Amino acid sequence: MAVKILMPKMSDTMEEGVIAAWHVKVGDKLEGGMLLAEIETDKATMEREAYDEETGTVLYLVDEGSTIPVDQLIAIVGNPGEDFQALLGGGSTSAMPSTPPSSSPTPTSTPNPTPSPAPSTATQTVTQATAAIPATIVLMPKMSDTMEEGTIAEWHKKIGDSVEPGELLVEIETDKATMEREAYDEEKGTLLYVAAQKGETIQVDDILCIIGEPGADYQALIQQFKGGGLATPDPASSATQATPTPTPESVSTSNQDSNGRIKISPLAKKIAQEKGFDLSQIQGSGDGGRIIKKDIETFVPAAKTVATPAAKTETKTEKKDSPKTTAATASPTLGQESYDDVPLSQMRKTIARRLAESKFSAPHFYLTMEIVMDEAMETRQRLNEISPVKISFNDMVIKAAAVALRQHPAVNAAWMGDKIRYNKHIHVGMAVAVPEGLLVPVIRFADMKSLSQIAGESKDLAGKAKDKKLQPADWEGNTFSVSNLGMFGIEEFTAIINPPDSCIMAIGTIKQIVVPDEKGGFKVSHVMKVTLSCDHRVVDGASGAAFLKTFKELLESPIRMLV
Repeated sequence: MAVKILMPKMSDTMEEGVIAAWHVKVGDKLEGGMLLAEIETDKATMEREAYDEETGTVLYLVDEGSTIPVDQLIAIVGNPGEDFQALLGGGSTSAMPSTPPSSSPTPTSTPNPTPSPAPSTATQTVTQATAAIPATIVLMPKMSDTMEEGTIAEWHKKIGDSVEPGELLVEIETDKATMEREAYDEEKGTLLYVAAQKGETIQVDDILCIIGEPGADYQALIQQFKGGGLATPDPASSATQATPTPTPESVSTSNQDSNGRIKISPLAKKIAQEKGFDLSQIQGSGDGGRIIKKDIETFVPAAKTVATPAAKTETKTEKKDSPKTTAATASPTLGQESYDDVPLSQMRKTIARRLAESKFSAPHFYLTMEIVMDEAMETRQRLNEISPVKISFNDMVIKAAAVALRQHPAVNAAWMGDKIRYNKHIHVGMAVAVPEGLLVPVIRFADMKSLSQIAGESKDLAGKAKDKKLQPADWEGNTFSVSNLGMFGIEEFTAIINPPDSCIMAIGTIKQIVVPDEKGGFKVSHVMKVTLSCDHRVVDGASGAAFLKTFKELLESPIRMLV
């Protein structure tokens, strides 16, 4: 029986992949474990091996260089001479979840196939309830584990524009990053309605826009979704407000599609952004003028010219990156009062909400201890003479905390409402300051890693945080957190617990003090203050104190955490 092979989802943000190279050809024998293809994703070019059930003769392959959405057909294997045309046309014979190119993925392991999970359940329900209306509601997607609302950063379609599957519809600012939302297979037609303009916010799973046939009664869909009584803006007014900024005339049309969007592979786009290249200057050598990785690698930027921007007409919606300044009338000799009103970013909103919930729901108590860092400083200096990565004091703190958590599992816990979860794994979150606020990337299984491994990983995560390149897998799953302000000269502070952790440790600076020596005189010593914030619902004072005692012993005798 012929088996369909689909485009795999190789990253959490991947929506399509490019067949960079086939390692088999039609007629070849394919067995489980054999290298099938190299697939270019939005992050890297990755290898796809054949699974055990994908054994047989290669009957069909899509063209090399083709861009295929996730869960769409890329190859078929089966018996030599087997008729596979039914699979290309939407047949159901498959050993894997499969979809024809023009429909949603349908698992064949169940008698009653269900639609692809791409659109939300609410979208499916509304569409089914108003099947007579040729239109589809598109909802605000949940793009991160903490996202509760999204802000419209940029519409790439305006009211009345045609929308095709795979086309970029809108850019959405979440609490972590600005992400693109493309149209799915079933979201084909004309953009009839948008629920918010640039800079406005929509709750997750609320209406984002409506796509359908021209003239469709989308207001009935809105009323059905909202339960009736929703005041709908005038379509002409919405069309005017939703019109995006015109594409600059300098953009070449040779590498653009019919909607003015530059055709470029995800990997090539990422590399171009990292190098700061102007995509309008790059000629694509791929299919239909598409810019591919090779074009970016061989591109030599032209000299830049400075153009005077045209005057912009102020609109009702204020830009988030251009705060409005208000000044009061005052005497010129005395100066003037002024202020900036800056709208909250999604990251700042989430920080405010989560930390307020933590501070006012978790009964915090604090334990402070002074640690002598003389031996830690000497050990760090010797380690950096042989370590492939420079080890920081923060790396030593993370390692010591992880080893201490292994000995005190009561601190490596979380309040779950009706139960306490004692984690057997140790994932240490480290607070990283970024211009928009604070992110907490996670060092996973920190107790099992060497200091040089922790140093390399922490530097990589901190760099990704500052470049806004962190992915959900980088910030999820912490069981304990560390916040270090020592590099700013802060001697001592208390930190708010980062949910779902039950504890967070605040690290101060290392300072010199004069202390008595063994000979009756005095000497200079280096000390560091740390403060452990504990959730009293989970951790008792004695448990927190015992953890800090072990942590202190590990840093004052670092060799103990190296064995």
